[in-house]
Amino acid sequence: MNLLLILLSVVLVNNFVLSRFLGICPFLGVSKKVETATGMSLAVTFVMGLASVMTWLVNTFVLIPLDIEYMQTIAFILVIAGLVQFVEMVIKKTSPTLYQALGVYLPLITTNCAVLGVAILNIQSNFNLIETLVNGVGGGLSFTLAIVLFAGVRERLETSPVPKALEGFPVAMIAASLFSIAFLGFQGLIK
Repeated sequence: MNLLLILLSVVLVNNFVLSRFLGICPFLGVSKKVETATGMSLAVTFVMGLASVMTWLVNTFVLIPLDIEYMQTIAFILVIAGLVQFVEMVIKKTSPTLYQALGVYLPLITTNCAVLGVAILNIQSNFNLIETLVNGVGGGLSFTLAIVLFAGVRERLETSPVPKALEGFPVAMIAASLFSIAFLGFQGLIK
């Protein structure tokens, strides 16, 4: 039951993009098409889940025993950078079209604050390894939910009559703010 609460909390109540405002750069940059947003969200979910486990292991078995917890951020960024390089090589080999569509945003997963944020939140919440994995994958799913829904809305806005002054990015920002307000309605669902 605790794992389900962690999952629901991270996906709905504390959505990384829409409630915690982490991962906004790829959220706005890669959300013009559902296909591209889906590819990016799969990569972010994979990296978040794996990075959560790897950073928990590094923290538990390296940083704490050596009494160098103050090195968490640097160690976590190094782990995340290595994982992103791995994901980038896999996507480049398996889907060159998706690799080109993601462009600069794929290597930017390394600096995606949502990935580092989930790793740090796992440690701050004193999660065990399984809870860390669930929270990491849930963080990726929260990113997926936000970016894919938003990409669908942005695709629809491209064919909708929008006042000239609001075309493009301004109407996207308005839509993003409305999404965020909608997700704030989940606050209080899980305490």
